[in-house]
Amino acid sequence: MSFPDHRPRRLRRSEGWRRMVRETALSVDDFVYPLFIVPGSGIQNPVNSMPGVSQFSVDRVAEEAASVYGLGIPAVILFGVPEEKDSVGSAGYDPEGIIPRAIRAIKAEVPELLIWGDVCLCEYTDHGHCGVLTDSGEVDNDATLPLLSRAALVYAQAGADAVAPSDMMDGRVAAIRLTLDSNDLSHIPIVSYAAKYASAYYGPFRDAAYSAPAFGDRRAYQMDPANAEEAINEVALDLEEGADIVMVKPAGPYLDIIRRVKDTFGVPTAAYQVSGEFSLIKAAAGNGWVDERRIALEALTGIKRAGADIILNYFAKDAAVWLREG
Repeated sequence: MSFPDHRPRRLRRSEGWRRMVRETALSVDDFVYPLFIVPGSGIQNPVNSMPGVSQFSVDRVAEEAASVYGLGIPAVILFGVPEEKDSVGSAGYDPEGIIPRAIRAIKAEVPELLIWGDVCLCEYTDHGHCGVLTDSGEVDNDATLPLLSRAALVYAQAGADAVAPSDMMDGRVAAIRLTLDSNDLSHIPIVSYAAKYASAYYGPFRDAAYSAPAFGDRRAYQMDPANAEEAINEVALDLEEGADIVMVKPAGPYLDIIRRVKDTFGVPTAAYQVSGEFSLIKAAAGNGWVDERRIALEALTGIKRAGADIILNYFAKDAAVWLREG
C-alpha cells in the first residue's frame, strides 16, 4: 500500500500508540555499572573528566554498590587502582589486593548484586600496558596469560560472579577457563572483551583508573577501528575457547559490529558505552547544547536496538531513574 491508504503516522499520534508498537525496550535489567576502587579510606573522589562518576575506597564502595542495586541495576564491574605498581602487575592478582577486598565488602553488604571483575594488568603495571613486557618493550602475549589467569582465579575465589578479561591477549579465554575449571569454579562465566578496539574514546577512563600507557599505545594488541571482519574472527575464537558472553567496546561508534556479532553468533552480547562517549554527552549537556536525558536514553536505546543484550555504561544510575519516571 502507498499514501494515502497507508499512513505510518497513525501509530505515532500518542504516547500510548508509540508504546504499543515500540520495537526496542530499554530496561534497567540491561545495565552494568562500572565502579573505580582506589586505596585509602573514607574516599569518594569525583573524576573531573567524568561528571557524576567517582572513585571509591574499599570501605565506601559497598555503600555505593547498595545504592546501585537499590535502583534495580543488576550488576557492577570493578576496576582497581593499587597502592603500588610494578612491571608485572602483581597487585592485580594479589588475593589481598584492592579488587578482592572490594568484592568481599560488596558481597557482605549486597549479596544479590552481580559483581564482574575486570581482568587486565594495565591498572597494575608501572608501564601501563596490559601485559608483561619483553626486553625490547613489546607486550609478551604468552607470558601474560598465566598472570591473567591468576587474577581471574583470585577474583572468583573472592566472590566475583563473573570475570571479564579486557586485555586482548590471544588465548586468554582458554587459559582462564582452564584455570577456573581446575579450581572447582566451572560455574563462573567469562565475559570476554572479544572485540575491543584501539579507540580514542578511552581517555576519561584512563584518568579514573590511572591506566594510561607510559610509552607508546595499545594498537599492537587492541583492534584497528577500520576492521570489521577481524571482530567476527575474534568473537569466534573467544567462543571456541569458552567465553559465555562476548563484548564489543566501544559501543556507539561500533553499532555495526554489535549487530553483526549478534546476527552471526546469536549468543549473549554485551556492549560498553565507554567513558569518552559518556563524557562527550555530559560536556554538551553541561553547555546547554543537548538535552542530557533524551540524548543519553537515545544513545542507550540505539545500542540495545543494534543487538546488545547487556550495556555497560556510566549513565546507568541516572537512566534507571529516568526509565522509572517514564
